[in-house]
Amino acid sequence: MDIKAAEALFNGQTGSLTGNNVKTTVRKLKDITNIFEDQAALDGVDLEQVAYKVELHEPEPEREGGLQFGTSYLYPGKVGNEYFMTKGHFHHILNRAEYYWGIGGKGVLLFMDEDRKCWAENVEPGTLHYIPGHVAHRLVNVGDEILAVGACWSSDAGYDYGTIQEQGFAVRVKEINGAAVLEASK
Repeated sequence: MDIKAAEALFNGQTGSLTGNNVKTTVRKLKDITNIFEDQAALDGVDLEQVAYKVELHEPEPEREGGLQFGTSYLYPGKVGNEYFMTKGHFHHILNRAEYYWGIGGKGVLLFMDEDRKCWAENVEPGTLHYIPGHVAHRLVNVGDEILAVGACWSSDAGYDYGTIQEQGFAVRVKEINGAAVLEASK
C-alpha cells in the first residue's frame, strides 16, 4: 500500500489553495453593483476592479454528508462610504451551518436571520465564527488590505443569493467619521 501525496494544499499563512478539485471564482464590481445602497456613487468607479475572489476545494460537489473548504479574499475599497462586501447569502438548504475563520486583514461578518434581525462580529487573523443554519451571512472589508477568510460547510448546502438580492440585508457597514459603523438599510 502506497502513501499518496495530498490532492490539495492549503497555505495557513495566506489561505491559498492549490491542487486537484480547486477552482477560483472572481467577482468584479460590475458583477455586484446592485448590492450597494448609493448607486450614484458607482459613477466614476472602475467597475472592472476585483471586489473579491473565492478559492474552493470541492471534492464532492453537492453530496449530502460531504464538506467544502474555501478561502475568500475581499479587496479593500468603498462605493461612496460603504465598504466592499460579498453578495451575501442564505444556504439553499436553510438548516446547514458553516464555519469562518480570519486569516488576514480586518473585516466584519454580518449575520441576518429569517426575521431580518442582524448582528455582526469583527473578523481578523485568528478569529473563529460559527454561522448557524437559517442565517444569511456577508463579509465586509473594513481595512486597507485584503481580507482573507477561510470557510468550511456542507457540500449540499447550496446558495440562496436571490433572497438577499431581492430584499438586501437589514443593515449595512459604512465608514462614518473614520470608523466602521452598522447602519440600518434605507
